[in-house]
Amino acid sequence: MRIGVALHSETTGVSSEANSVDALIGQVEELADAGLHAAWFTQRFDFDATTVAALAAREVPGIDVGTAVVPIYPRHPIALSMQAQTAQAAGHGRFTLGVGMSIKSFVEHAYGIIPHPRVRHLREFLAALRDLFESGSVDLVGDTLVARTAMPASVLGARPRVPVLVAAAGDLTLRAAAELADGALPILSGPRTLAEYTVPTLRRYAEAAGRPDPRIAVIVPGVVTADVAGARARAEELIAPYGNIPSYRAALDREGIDNPVDLVAIGDEEMIAKQVAEYFEAGATELIYVQTSIGSAEDERRTWKLLGELAAS
Repeated sequence: MRIGVALHSETTGVSSEANSVDALIGQVEELADAGLHAAWFTQRFDFDATTVAALAAREVPGIDVGTAVVPIYPRHPIALSMQAQTAQAAGHGRFTLGVGMSIKSFVEHAYGIIPHPRVRHLREFLAALRDLFESGSVDLVGDTLVARTAMPASVLGARPRVPVLVAAAGDLTLRAAAELADGALPILSGPRTLAEYTVPTLRRYAEAAGRPDPRIAVIVPGVVTADVAGARARAEELIAPYGNIPSYRAALDREGIDNPVDLVAIGDEEMIAKQVAEYFEAGATELIYVQTSIGSAEDERRTWKLLGELAAS
């Protein structure tokens, strides 16, 4: 079982006066010691996720790193390729680039960008990244994107090629992930949705395009805690708004869930172990645990310990 944990600036047990990069690297060391396979970094408005992933890969041997996820707005694929290849070289092949479109209203409000036709832009962005990672050059003039390298754009030592995963929930993004990337990061997709829709859809599109079976790294929320009510209330604050976003709403409807917080496993070790088993049985190739910080610092470490034990089983 490949299991990782996503880290961000709100991870519990970190003082507001701490150096956030030092704290994150320390947490990656804890994940490695616990036996987790990967540490993932969430891009927000504070630290740069790709940079921290590169530092973590350099400082902590024996654990993979990745981004889950970097929004493609307002980045250009050539610039992101340079960052990703640098991270891959720093980690000697242990980096995975996870990208996503982000929420349309968020992109408009935060960055002042009026998004192009979103899936078309995603496909052109992924096509440019593929060329850059495979050949070290790109010459793409698309409907939403121009990407042309005037000189070689390869980073020596960035091998194997940087794998790319796409945050996806609906048919169009799953198709882009299967045809133009190495797999998907399904979000708010429960075990039933994964087994009946997400996995078959990805594999169908990959097979039709002559691509190998995709990686399916499912983003899963959960925490081991005795404070079920308190953790659920904190999860509600974080995840409830996603229930109003059409693509996520459709995924929740497929699962038969009204409130997205019902996807969050909050309870004892047995409950989390059951959740892990259900996702792998549904077709996940790996899991990325999020919201492990909605309990106490002790709860978070307890969760990491359990996940490490399950990863080794």
